[in-house]
Amino acid sequence: MKAVLCKVYGPPESLVIEEVEPLRAGRGQVVIAVKACGVNFPDALIIQGKYQVRPPMPFSPGSEIAGIVKEIGEGVEPGSVKEGDRVIAFTGWGGFAEEVVVKANQLIPIPADMDFVTASAFILTYGTAYHALKDRAQLAEGEKLLVLGAAGGVGIAAIQLGKAMGAHVIAAASNDEKLQVCRQNGADALINYSTQDLKEQVKQLSGGQGVDVIFDPVGGPYSEAALRGMAWQGRYLVIGFAAGEIPRIPLNLALLKGCSIVGVFWGSFTEREPQHNLQNVQQLLALFSAGKIRPLVSATYPLERAAAALNDMMNRRVKGKVVLLAEEL
Repeated sequence: MKAVLCKVYGPPESLVIEEVEPLRAGRGQVVIAVKACGVNFPDALIIQGKYQVRPPMPFSPGSEIAGIVKEIGEGVEPGSVKEGDRVIAFTGWGGFAEEVVVKANQLIPIPADMDFVTASAFILTYGTAYHALKDRAQLAEGEKLLVLGAAGGVGIAAIQLGKAMGAHVIAAASNDEKLQVCRQNGADALINYSTQDLKEQVKQLSGGQGVDVIFDPVGGPYSEAALRGMAWQGRYLVIGFAAGEIPRIPLNLALLKGCSIVGVFWGSFTEREPQHNLQNVQQLLALFSAGKIRPLVSATYPLERAAAALNDMMNRRVKGKVVLLAEEL
């Protein structure tokens, strides 16, 4: 089978695609024939040795896949899964390949009304955004939500989920074209933080009261300005640092605003609280079937163009998500 491999830490151009031995399912595992794999920011970090997890080399990046169960190993609960099932899996790595091995108890059945491309772009971004807004921020109906990096995959998920939860959503992004995508996905108000003063715009758009929840997957120079626009007893959600810089926040701002700075690590949450995560996934799938959320996939690439997909994401040329196809769909 073909696989995109990281053999040495470096930029996307250092990846190679090779024929490797077909995978076999161990005890409690299944082999999935990959149809599509979502491309995410951690994929770019893991191949550079900048992620908190470092798989043994060589490895394939790619953490969320959609495909068909090909082989079932010993010890899998009878009837829980069968060959030919359409499934989603969060793998951590290994997804940029024609096959991947995962634990059978980690599979999520793909609903009949969801295709493989959509399924491969669903679980990480919506899982992260829902855990952040529902569990960590306890976002309430009528509250004001500011989403930074709002045109990215997790940003679009936060906009859609914020609207589904009854919030007033302010989307902030780096250009007007991206902001129009945010508007099309439900944002009530827009901020171009390349040309507008983020703090002042938040103040104006919130009627001078500030925002109740800030969803920040960007970091860098925008975090402190956003925090200064926080309402009393607001919640600041630390999602990630796509800008490349981890900001140094003056903690007196948290004191003055009586607000909380809340970390969101969805991957660790899924391991520590699997039943809670399963409930969240079921609720997300219900929202999808009700037409309230849907991933925005702006482009698909064959496996051979994995480096191009990663570079487009890293250089902020992507709106929503991009997906690698292990085969033509």
